[in-house]
Amino acid sequence: MADAGDLYVSWRWQDEFAGAGVSVIPETQVDPIVARVQAALPGASAVGVERSLTTGEFADYDAEHDLAQALARTLLPYGLATQLYDLHVRGVRPQIRWQPSPRTAQIPWELLAPDPGLRLLDIADVSQLAPAGLVPAPDLAKRSWEQTRALPIVTVLDPRVPGFRADSGLGSVLGRMSADLPLAEHIGRYLPNDRLRPAVSDPVEVFRRQDQDRLWLSEALRAGASRLLYVGHVTAAAPESGRSEDARLHLACTAEIQGFAPPERTHRPLSAKDLILGTHTLDGAPRHGPDLWPIPSRVALIACESGGDLRFGETLGLLAAMLNGGAELVTAGRWPLPTDLAYQRFAGSSTDRHPLQENICAIDTAHDHPDPVASLMRWQRERSAAWRAERSICDSPLLWAAFATVTTR
Repeated sequence: MADAGDLYVSWRWQDEFAGAGVSVIPETQVDPIVARVQAALPGASAVGVERSLTTGEFADYDAEHDLAQALARTLLPYGLATQLYDLHVRGVRPQIRWQPSPRTAQIPWELLAPDPGLRLLDIADVSQLAPAGLVPAPDLAKRSWEQTRALPIVTVLDPRVPGFRADSGLGSVLGRMSADLPLAEHIGRYLPNDRLRPAVSDPVEVFRRQDQDRLWLSEALRAGASRLLYVGHVTAAAPESGRSEDARLHLACTAEIQGFAPPERTHRPLSAKDLILGTHTLDGAPRHGPDLWPIPSRVALIACESGGDLRFGETLGLLAAMLNGGAELVTAGRWPLPTDLAYQRFAGSSTDRHPLQENICAIDTAHDHPDPVASLMRWQRERSAAWRAERSICDSPLLWAAFATVTTR
């Protein structure tokens, strides 16, 4: 897809399975539907989160389904829809790999409903292609999953950000963790095989650590890793700034540590610029970013707008940094993510449901699977079926459709 006033869409089939196509969608149709999606998404403030969980279109099944049908009518070209329908009636499930334009980067493609009750995720496995400028880079480091899958899993789970209380803007995203919660139980399955980094004897010890700064992360990744699982805070750069490299990952880094991002209180975030440039221009013996932080084959960035650089014409944010550092596949957030506490406080959800933890478990399980896209899509189809049957806010695609899985091939 390409933005040029109107939205230009082209598609082709691998091995020339069917005819390629080109379509032009008028700007007067694209802008209203994009604005409608953005209005339904959580905002950065508590008021915005509450609205999305209570009165927004993702909070009600009928409203959300109407939005999904409107998205399909506007953004799914008729020629492509016809080809997909032909495959569907023949019982063939294709894999669709979108390369959205910046304007359409937050569209949840999986939800498109070409027919009432039928979603794109029901008839295809959906992922996103990395921005074209990243894929052909001649010096792009790559780490094969097949060769590294037995290596440890590096986890950074809700790290303590210096200078910020647990209930502050950069505080805890998971809340107080206990051994009987879904994510702790899930993480515990790695302990018997010594697959987890940091190595711990109790899964609860992995959460809210104070020692996981950029130096720790560099050491853990350089020791060898199959995957990286990050759950915490990301501060995305505003698209109008044109500076996607300013996207920031919040670890346990103090303000005294070296880096490109300015300090926030007693904390210095790890920026995409750091991950790409390393210490270039910062000291007399600079090191390249991918040498300091060699990114493993698969990465999950479970944080608000962690894939936000897709909204830029020039993609140099955290997603680009992960791919440039060696990742083959990255799952990242398209928009701000409501926490489990937000579901309970604003939507009155039961305390025995933990939607964010459930999503983290599903994404992490998929990343350990030979086909992570198909694995995650199976889980999302289960959530879609539950949303249709139960209409519970905990099953709304507001959270499980927030994640895009981006691949380089």
